[in-house]
Amino acid sequence: MTRTITPRPRTLVLLLLAALGALLAGAAPASAHAALTGSDPAQGVVVQQPPARVSLTFSEKVAMNGDSLRVLDPKGKPVQTGAPDNVRGTTYSVRLKGGLGKGTYTVTYEVVSADSHPVAGAYTFSIGAPSRTVVSGSGPTVGGGVVGGLYQVGRYVSYAGYIVLVGGAAFVLLCWRRGAGVRALQRLVVGGWLALTAATLWLLLLRGSYTTTGKVADVFDLGLLGQVLETKPGAALVSRLLLLAAAALFIAVLFGTYQRREEGAEKRDLTFGLGIGGLVVAAGLATSWAMSEHASVGLQPGIAMPVDVVHLLAVAAWLGGLTALLVALYRAPAGTPVEAAAVRRFSRLAFGSVVALVATGVYQSWRQLGSWSAFTDTRYGQLLLAKIALVAVMVGLASVSRRWTGRLSDQGAEEERAAAEVGTEKESVTAAKPTAGQDTAARGTGTADTAGQERATADAGASEPGPAPEDSGDPRRAAQLARQRAAVDTARQKRLRDGDAGRFGLRRSVLAEAAVAVVLLAVTTALTQTEPGRTEQEAKAATGAVTAPRNGSLSLSLPFDTGGADGKGVVALDIGPAHAGANSLHLFVRKPGGQLFDVPEVKIALTLEAKKIGPLSVAPEHITTGHWSADGVQIPMAGDWKVEVTVRTSDIDEVTVSKNAQIG
Repeated sequence: MTRTITPRPRTLVLLLLAALGALLAGAAPASAHAALTGSDPAQGVVVQQPPARVSLTFSEKVAMNGDSLRVLDPKGKPVQTGAPDNVRGTTYSVRLKGGLGKGTYTVTYEVVSADSHPVAGAYTFSIGAPSRTVVSGSGPTVGGGVVGGLYQVGRYVSYAGYIVLVGGAAFVLLCWRRGAGVRALQRLVVGGWLALTAATLWLLLLRGSYTTTGKVADVFDLGLLGQVLETKPGAALVSRLLLLAAAALFIAVLFGTYQRREEGAEKRDLTFGLGIGGLVVAAGLATSWAMSEHASVGLQPGIAMPVDVVHLLAVAAWLGGLTALLVALYRAPAGTPVEAAAVRRFSRLAFGSVVALVATGVYQSWRQLGSWSAFTDTRYGQLLLAKIALVAVMVGLASVSRRWTGRLSDQGAEEERAAAEVGTEKESVTAAKPTAGQDTAARGTGTADTAGQERATADAGASEPGPAPEDSGDPRRAAQLARQRAAVDTARQKRLRDGDAGRFGLRRSVLAEAAVAVVLLAVTTALTQTEPGRTEQEAKAATGAVTAPRNGSLSLSLPFDTGGADGKGVVALDIGPAHAGANSLHLFVRKPGGQLFDVPEVKIALTLEAKKIGPLSVAPEHITTGHWSADGVQIPMAGDWKVEVTVRTSDIDEVTVSKNAQIG
């Protein structure tokens, strides 16, 4: 006798957590979506001597190739030599040819950020004096064009396929086990698997062109494909394909062995095994997104990645289960309607999913935005507001569905009585049909009961076709009549099912939920491709101009990263009264968490480039921990001054950050 050994849930959960921990162990902090935070020469400046190199500083480390950083002369010819170098921290530079002439030069860059998204841009500076240039001021179209559009479609299809695959399987296992034998649900889950597999292969092919040239002709370039496989996003896509192979085995068991098993201890054991195995595969698939998207970089990646996995699982259980319920309500056979108990179980599953979504969504919002103003001032925040509104609409529609579910439950007894009446009607009709021998005897005796029997037979035929005595010897006619009888019986059951007001109302409310879910999925996909609000605001703070108030002081905030130990922080500089003449400067150096700390050296330089005044050097005096000041700093005239702060955090780690400010 073979004994079935069921794994202990505690052991399986510990193994799952260990596997996820191994995946997350190597994550390092960075800012999601790289942004240009500084450059040398700076944007729009006019330098008198040709620079030896051009340097760019990003908010995080980026991936570059030989053509990622280019410098073009006024005629559009490249003047850089060699490939870009990572000179320190997040600063990258490229050498320039000697003997460059006067005019306006264009710097273009196209890099890949740590969260796998391409970032591109361009700016200009001039040598001697500005001039005309044939180079477009816009940056490269990396991540855009036809390839970019196809890549976005692939991302949407992959998310949709994952949601349908995981949510559909969860609906069958947790809510409606009889659904394992329903063809419409089988096709739904298998369709989700096929969509996710095809989209993953599609993204793998597009990835090389998407992050480099953007040309359709390069989609099938095997050299680019080889480079993609060596990157973190490429490894994530390959791991997703391997997990999809395990998902195929899960589907085969679910819709094969499982649906043929009778209820009992053996099926309960199989349900438990499928549940644990399905959870591991679903979490692994979700991790393939978390390890290559926003969650893998930025603040607290060790927390953000498992939170992102839980978020994706909750989305799939809610939206995918909703899709499966909709299919079951519309496409399930008339003889296998969705029971009220199954709908109630899904309602509880959806409620738990929404709670998980709210909890994980609040954390993700804080992590990606960082301030209330980012909700309205950044595209990421605006999309997030749209997502929150759509979720609120879906929750409202779900409450309507719950009310219809209650009515469906109240009508359960009526359905049973109606089904019993249908069975009684079928039995009475069968009893009313005369056999061939009885019909012959009646015709032979010529009794007056013949007319009554014929009328009874006609009435029975109107309700359910039956073989006429004269056609009883024709097998083809008998088969045809059997099909008609089955069709009438199915139609009767369908009328009974559709006549249920509770079921009809539930269909409409679930259909409305599904329609909103399609839009919600599109907004979510767009969010994963959008620069987080926190990064966007940091980039604006590092490069934008600030205007001083008419009365009072001017405050500047300049994030810095020297690349060394304790090399990250923010310089807060107050200039008062920020007018022409004598001014006082107060400088504070803070860690990312806000604590004041000391660095070996800070220097300040002021330059009015429009009038070629400066740089005016200022050496502030150290007052206390993290605080420097200087009094009587003379600013000769009003204008758009460039304020540069040099921060040195060790003997070799130093960085200069700048910002323009309107003084006077």
